[in-house]
Amino acid sequence: MNLVIDIGNTTAKVAIFDKNSLVEVFRSSNQSLDCLPEVLTKYRIKQGILASVIDLTQQVISQLSNLPFPLIRLSVDTPLPVENHYLTPETLGNDRLAAVIGAYDIYPEKDILVIDAGTAITYDFIDAKGRYLGGNISPGMTMRFKALHEFTGKLPLINEKGTRHSLGVNTESAIREGVIKGMEFEIKGYIDSLKKNYPNLLVFLTGGDGFLFETNLKNLIFADVFLVLKGLNRILNYNNGRI
Repeated sequence: MNLVIDIGNTTAKVAIFDKNSLVEVFRSSNQSLDCLPEVLTKYRIKQGILASVIDLTQQVISQLSNLPFPLIRLSVDTPLPVENHYLTPETLGNDRLAAVIGAYDIYPEKDILVIDAGTAITYDFIDAKGRYLGGNISPGMTMRFKALHEFTGKLPLINEKGTRHSLGVNTESAIREGVIKGMEFEIKGYIDSLKKNYPNLLVFLTGGDGFLFETNLKNLIFADVFLVLKGLNRILNYNNGRI
C-alpha cells in the first residue's frame, strides 16, 4: 500500500493507494494530520510521499519523522515521469505539478490542460510528448469575493450561495454572477485559446470550486477531484526502488 499526503492551503488530504488504485481518502487539518493514527492502524503501508504548499507545523514534522516506512518529500530534486520545462522549478507548486502528472498518467501522449479551481485557479499545460510547459495563476472564487468587498467602500461580502440571475437585479446578485460567470468565461477562454494550437486538447478540472462549473463545461472537460493525489501516487511509484 502507498500513503499519499497532500497538504494544501486550507486542508490536508491523506490517501491510500494499492499500486495505481485509489482505496480511501481521509481529510484533515493542514496544521495536524489527525487521521494518521487511524490510517496507520488500518493499512499496511510500504512507502509514502508528501507534497505541501505550506510550511509544515512542528506537530506534522514530528508525526512524519516517526513513520515506520520511507517517505519521499516532493521537491525540485525528485525524479519525475515527465519533463519539467518550468524556468524556476523551485517555485512551482507541488500541487500544480502533481495534477498534470496525474492527468498525463490517465491519458498519456495527449495534449492536456489541467484547471485547478481552489484558493487560486491554476492553469497548467503538458503536451503529448510529456513536457510540462508551464501555466498561469488567477484568483480563486473566495479571493474574488473578498477583493470586491475589501477594496471598495460599499460592496458587501457575499459567497456563491444564493439567488443567481444572468444579469444581476441587485448588488448581491450582480457580485455573485459577476464572479462566477467571470470565472466560467475565463476557463472557457483558456480552453479556446489553447485549442487553436492544440486542436485535440483534453481538459481536466479539479479542485473544490471547480465542480461548480462542471455542468456548464461538461462537454469540454474531465472532472476529477483526486487528480493531485493520483499524480503524487504516480511519482511515488516512479521512484519505487530509489527511496
